[in-house]
Amino acid sequence: MRSEELGETLLPKRLALPIFASDPLSSVAYATEEILLVLTVGGTAFLYLTPWIAAGVVLLMAVVVTSYRQVVRAYPSGGGSYEVVTTNLGPNAGLVVAASLLVDYVMTVAVSVASGVDNIISAFPSISAARVPMAVGFVVLLSAMNLRGVREAGRAFAAPTYLFIFGIVLMIVTGFVKMLFGHTPVASSAQYAVIPVDHKDTLAGLGLLMLCLRAFASGCTALTGVESISNGVPAFRKPKSKNAATTMSAMGITAVLMFVGITALALIAKVHKTDDTCRLANYPGDCHTTSQPTVIAQLASSIFGGDHSVLFYFIQAVTALVLILAANTAFNGFPLLSSILAQHRYLPRQLHTRGDRLAFSNGIIALAVVNIALLVAYKADVTNLIHLYILGVFTSFTLSQIGMVKHWNRLLATETDTKVRGSAKRSRIINGFGAGFTGLVLVIVMITKFTEGAWLAVVAAVLLFGMMRGIRKHYDAVAEELAVEDLKAESVRPSKVHAIVLVSTLHKPTLRALGYAQAFRPDILEAVTVAVEKDSTQDLQEKWAESEIQVPLKVLDSPFREITKPVVGYVRSIRRTSPREAVAVFIPEYVVGHWWEHLLHNQSALWLKSRLLFTPGVMVISVPWQLTSSTRADRPARRAPGSVRRGEPAGNLDPTEPEKAVHSGSA
Repeated sequence: MRSEELGETLLPKRLALPIFASDPLSSVAYATEEILLVLTVGGTAFLYLTPWIAAGVVLLMAVVVTSYRQVVRAYPSGGGSYEVVTTNLGPNAGLVVAASLLVDYVMTVAVSVASGVDNIISAFPSISAARVPMAVGFVVLLSAMNLRGVREAGRAFAAPTYLFIFGIVLMIVTGFVKMLFGHTPVASSAQYAVIPVDHKDTLAGLGLLMLCLRAFASGCTALTGVESISNGVPAFRKPKSKNAATTMSAMGITAVLMFVGITALALIAKVHKTDDTCRLANYPGDCHTTSQPTVIAQLASSIFGGDHSVLFYFIQAVTALVLILAANTAFNGFPLLSSILAQHRYLPRQLHTRGDRLAFSNGIIALAVVNIALLVAYKADVTNLIHLYILGVFTSFTLSQIGMVKHWNRLLATETDTKVRGSAKRSRIINGFGAGFTGLVLVIVMITKFTEGAWLAVVAAVLLFGMMRGIRKHYDAVAEELAVEDLKAESVRPSKVHAIVLVSTLHKPTLRALGYAQAFRPDILEAVTVAVEKDSTQDLQEKWAESEIQVPLKVLDSPFREITKPVVGYVRSIRRTSPREAVAVFIPEYVVGHWWEHLLHNQSALWLKSRLLFTPGVMVISVPWQLTSSTRADRPARRAPGSVRRGEPAGNLDPTEPEKAVHSGSA
């Protein structure tokens, strides 16, 4: 796609919802499960706390969604939390948010894919040994889809997301209808008592409070990905801010309804979910090798008449699919944020470059590579990965809301319109409450998850923060060093050009290099050879004299048979003698066509170039000589990358310039 076609990739709300909101929508599939996993530490005695913890999660979701609606309206450029915090709290605070979000985007992919694989295994337990290869395969597939472009990915992912919403709503409605008619669903795990981890009844007082806080922190996984819409505002159709705010509201309402429904049904069906299957009393089979079905799987089985019904497999299929596709939220958010950071010189500039399909290809590939390594290292285990999760989200939530409060304060200091001031005051109250609430949750998450593995996410964010500061420092130093302060002084020509042609033997490549050097008309031109072998050097000198070449041949002594050191030393001696004199070094090189020929030629030339490039005032010029085998490599493809999509005819690289296309295969 041409750069001018960027507008055609903008998204309507129906496609933006599955692209940017698949993560928070899909997280309802495991948010309830995470709450139950914590509460069953004390057996079934504390499951009565589930509704209260779920209510806290719902309230937090409402606060965060409402707060981010303010963000997308005030900052529609797509920086999201990073832009809000950088503008209002300073660049260092902005980098804290950026580092936290980048880590969390990585974890979004890992947790979503691993959770999706879990749901597949719940339906087909026999394939549990293929957990890691399946997870890696899904990451590769997601990367390939996103490299095709944002709009194409949205079309591919829209149907599974809407099918998931339909399936979950159907399950919830069916479950409540059955209950009203006296057929209350009963989960398969309801018959098993849960053996408490704590046998000394210490889960009281402060211990019970910590248990509740841990369960709440785990349930807050339902909020992951909420900020992605604020990062992706530029991808929406106009009016961008309005469409993004509407999409965020739709996402929040849908996610809350599904989360509440699943949590209520899990309590009604008496789902008993533990992190260790052996804690279920009288569990059939080997508890050490058998994994317990997910909460969604148990509910679907109890509501739709067993784990062999069509609707059971439908729910498992769409849940697994949407959980895997939930990683797409990160595949959009991570490259966008990376692009903004690269534009601000905090990340390598390559991350700001759009690919053939106008997607940020380098960011997509970087995210995929990191996640493949993470999934392999943690064996695609959700329980281990979940502890690294959501820490960064609440860091960005909290700082973003504080930044928005400062934004409204600054607006109120200058605004005189009564209506605008009233709206700003309401927004300030919303963001202020949001900042306090999410700050409290951040402290809870930090306390409850830090020792369980969240410290690794903190370390990763700190290292990323330091790396981004270092990259910015490097770019600033380079820019300062290259800045033109005095145009006349900087554009002074060298007093002389001293050309040196490196010679090993008298052959065609040497004569071509001499001819090219003479065409430059340097002030001084000489050929230089290194006396590695006495007989060969003497033979070269005799042939040089017989050929009557009008360029003097200088022989550099090399008692230790080195080539690079004498040449570099001679070039640097010229620079020391005449600092204003430029030195141009011409190096004859073979151009070959077979991969193995590269091992047989040009090694001395490569090493020489690598050393000479570090010498100020020295220009290194390669003079190629194409060997016969090079014609193998001088064959342009019948179609260049992207030509099929552009509708170009086969045969030429550029159909408008046939001669150029035929002869453009340069060595």
